[in-house]
Amino acid sequence: MPDELAGQVVEKGSVTLDGTSLTVASVDPTPGTGTFDVALIPHTLEVTTFGRRSPGDRINVEADVIARYVFGLLAAGRIPVPGGEPSQQKGAG
Repeated sequence: MPDELAGQVVEKGSVTLDGTSLTVASVDPTPGTGTFDVALIPHTLEVTTFGRRSPGDRINVEADVIARYVFGLLAAGRIPVPGGEPSQQKGAG
């Protein structure tokens, strides 16, 4: 998976692949070689493009919208990080 998605794809979270929202079964966030797994049932293979895909095919990957928001807030220092100092909200004072 692209490194920019590594912090946004979490086990039991959602990911959208070619427009189909799926539950993430497992994640390996190793930088540069990270991967994640999803489980596809026969019905999903029949009614989506996944039944016609082959290993190595390029697909569109999007992280869950909630994960993207949380990741963005953490990156901007707008919410506290567990074990860290609470950040100051912009404009507070």
